[in-house]
Amino acid sequence: MFKRISLLLILGILVLACNGFDKPKKPDNLISETQMSELLYDLYIVNSAKGVNKKILEANGVVPESYILTKHNIDSAQFADSNTYYTYDTEAYKAIVERVKARLEKEKQELQELAERENDSIKRRKDSIKSLNKSKRGEVKLKKQNAKGLLGTIDSLPQ
Repeated sequence: MFKRISLLLILGILVLACNGFDKPKKPDNLISETQMSELLYDLYIVNSAKGVNKKILEANGVVPESYILTKHNIDSAQFADSNTYYTYDTEAYKAIVERVKARLEKEKQELQELAERENDSIKRRKDSIKSLNKSKRGEVKLKKQNAKGLLGTIDSLPQ
């Protein structure tokens, strides 16, 4: 009986303790949703670059997070406050993330199209080289045949 009462008491305290979360106050220096989406876009790009080849960034003395904050002319506290505010407002944060996602998808599509055009260009170049080589081989064969025919004609001339 004592176990059940203590368990209920503990659960009641936990429920009351978790009930005290209020929406964070809007920071005085809140980053606009547009600037926040640009900042998150840059963060995603730089984090991807870090994942691909972190050594190049380190060799060039680039600290990605500092670079992005400096680029957008904000400090880390301002970013943290704004990020906390937007993450609590799920609809606003969802809109921000959707903008970032759409931009990333658009850039991905553009890069894929560029890669396809480059591959097509390379293929056309290889095909033209191959056809050029074939035509040169045909010319060489034709010249050899003409030379043999000419030699045969010269050999058959009366002396």
